[in-house]
Amino acid sequence: MKLFIAGHQGMVGAALVRRFAAEPGVAVLVRSRRELNLADAAAVRAFYAEEKPDAAIIAAARVGGIHANNTYPAEFLFDNLATAANTIDGAYREGVRHVLFLGSSCIYPKQAPQPMREDALLTSPLEPTNEAYAIAKIAGLKLCQYYRRQYGVLFHSAMPTNLYGPGDNYHRENSHVLPALIRKFHEAKLAGHPEVTAWGTGSPRREFLFVDDLADACAFLLRQPNPPDWINIGSGVEVTIRELTVTVASAIGYTGRIVWDASKPDGSPRKLLDVSRLADLGWRAKVGLSDGVARTYASFQAEAAAGRLRT
Repeated sequence: MKLFIAGHQGMVGAALVRRFAAEPGVAVLVRSRRELNLADAAAVRAFYAEEKPDAAIIAAARVGGIHANNTYPAEFLFDNLATAANTIDGAYREGVRHVLFLGSSCIYPKQAPQPMREDALLTSPLEPTNEAYAIAKIAGLKLCQYYRRQYGVLFHSAMPTNLYGPGDNYHRENSHVLPALIRKFHEAKLAGHPEVTAWGTGSPRREFLFVDDLADACAFLLRQPNPPDWINIGSGVEVTIRELTVTVASAIGYTGRIVWDASKPDGSPRKLLDVSRLADLGWRAKVGLSDGVARTYASFQAEAAAGRLRT
């Protein structure tokens, strides 16, 4: 099988490359952003026509935390809509019969019953702070669903929970909560700061999945003869942001005080995916949070030492 992985330079895409490089009978096909602009529909179609992949995993996306989503909603909506539309439609038009589109747990409503089932989609309003990103991901999911229904191609989607791991983005303002905490505690430890300020109240509950577990779940889904139109991928375990913060501080060896800035937004009060559908198919996450954070921090240090840290 010739497999195109869109977005291979990001955290998720790199994990997919690691996973499928070890898969017998799979030839991985990648293109950098400089080589292939996914916002250019004609270029994407020409790429598919020339390379003729058997399958594609769409992991390319503009991503970020609460601050980035709140500050740049136009870019988050437009860029992710363009990526989804071009990669999915181009695949159909050039004969790629199997596409797995990666979305996000933020597609579900802010007040969705917890844990969030796949059928919670579009039942009530989204969380305002990441609405633009969520709308683009919903559009990609629906595009796959309708191309499958109308044309018989095997286009389907997976909705991961909050991801972390090697190759994450550690930007001071635009990163997600877990990498932001790793950088904050690492720098505080090096500088000998007696306290670290964390955003919000610490009360929201979140689920986290190690990115290599996600890659393994994608490999599992590609082997399914009739996967659901969309399916949740998560660990099935939730922690409060306060508990996460303590876990990260412990992994880094920071022993100072943690102060909570309640003037900063918390986002959704709780986000836990119902992963029973995937478990019924036979897949479960393997990497626990403490182990995953320790492995991520080791990768953070190695990336920093090599000058490859994404900041």
